[in-house]
Amino acid sequence: MSGERPVRALTGPPPVRVPRHAPADRPFIVIWEATQACPLACRHCRASARPQRDPGELSTDEASDLMAQVAEFGRPAPLFVITGGDPFARPDLTTLVRQGTRLGLAVAVAPSGTPTLTREALARLRRAGAHAVSLSLDGADPAHHDGLRGVDGVFEATMRAWDDAAALGLKVQINTTVTRGTVTELPDIANHVRRRGAQLWSVFFLVPTGRGRTLPALGPAGTEDVLNILYDLGEQLPVKTTEAHHFRRVCLQRATLARLGIPHEPALRLGPLYRRLRDRLDELGLTGPPRRRRRPPLQVSGGNGFAFVSHRGHVHPSGFLPVSAGNVRTQRLADIYRRSPLFTGVRDHTRLRGRCGACEFRTVCGGSRARAYAVTGDLYAEEPTCGYQPGSFPYPVW
Repeated sequence: MSGERPVRALTGPPPVRVPRHAPADRPFIVIWEATQACPLACRHCRASARPQRDPGELSTDEASDLMAQVAEFGRPAPLFVITGGDPFARPDLTTLVRQGTRLGLAVAVAPSGTPTLTREALARLRRAGAHAVSLSLDGADPAHHDGLRGVDGVFEATMRAWDDAAALGLKVQINTTVTRGTVTELPDIANHVRRRGAQLWSVFFLVPTGRGRTLPALGPAGTEDVLNILYDLGEQLPVKTTEAHHFRRVCLQRATLARLGIPHEPALRLGPLYRRLRDRLDELGLTGPPRRRRRPPLQVSGGNGFAFVSHRGHVHPSGFLPVSAGNVRTQRLADIYRRSPLFTGVRDHTRLRGRCGACEFRTVCGGSRARAYAVTGDLYAEEPTCGYQPGSFPYPVW
C-alpha cells in the first residue's frame, strides 16, 4: 500500500481538505510572536516566556514591514495571527492590528490570561479591525488550568474573556495543550466549548521544547486513542489538531471504516484511554446525534502552508521548531518561505526516514517535523508519537 497515489474521492465531505492555493507558493497562515514578555509561568510554554520585553524585538516599523511582506503573498492574504508571550505587553498592539487591517490582512490575536486581558482591551482590538482571538484552556476548572499556567486566577480571566470576546463580535478559538497529565480533562474542556461556543477548538499535542521539555507527552498508543476521540467529537464540535498531523490519517481510516460498516474500535485496536475518554463523553452527552457537519482537517503543516516569525524576526516552519530559515529584517518573507533549504526540505516527503518514509499516508500526514527534531535531533526522522505500521491498514482508502 505504499506509494504516491492520490486519495480516492469518498461520498460526502472529503476526509481531508487541501488548501485552495499551492502551499509551496504561499502559506495559509502566518503566526508572529510579537513578544516573549508574559507574567505567567506556564509549564508547557514553548517560548520560555519571561516578565520583561526583549530589546531585540521587531520595532513598530519593522512589524509593519513584516505585515506588508505577508500581504505580498497576494489576495486573499494569509491569515495573520499575533501571539506571544502576551501580545498586550506591546503598547503598539492596537496600532499594529489597525495597520495589518489596512494592508488587507485578516488579523487575529492570541492573548494570555493576564490582567491585561480586559473587555476594554478586547474592544480596542475589535475597533482596530481584529476579527478573532484565540484563548488557551488547558483544564476544565481553576485547579487544573491554573496549575499548568503557574498563576492563580487565569482560568476565571480566560472564561470572562471568552464571554467578552463573543459579546464584542470577535470569533473565538480555544487552544488546549494535551499531555499525559492533562489528557483526562479533554471531555470536560470539550463540554465548555459546546456550552459557550467557539469558532474552533484546537488541540495542541505537546512538543518537548522550551519549558515543555519537562512535561510527559502522550506515547503513540495514547495519541492514537486521543486522535480517535477527537474524530468522535467532529460532529459535535469544530475541532482540529496542532502538531498531530497523523490526525489526517486517522480521519481517512475512520471515513473508510464507516463507509464499509466496520466498527472502528476493534479495527484500530484502540486502548483503555480511548474507552475511558469515550465513557466520559457519553456521560456529558457529547456522543449523541450529530449537531454539525464534520470539519475535515486542512492539509497544512510546518513549512507547508504555515510559517512562524519570532519576536526577533527569525522565520521558522513551526513555532515549536527552533531552526531558523532566515530573518525578515534582511530577507523578504516570501523568498524565505518559497526558496530556503529548510522550507523546501520539510515540504519534500521523499526525505522522510523510518516509518514516515515508508508510510502510504506520508503525503497526507508527513508527521510533526518539530517533534521529530525535538526528540531525535533529526528533522526527517519518523514521527515519535505515531504508532502506525506502514501497510497495516487492510482496507482501500486510495
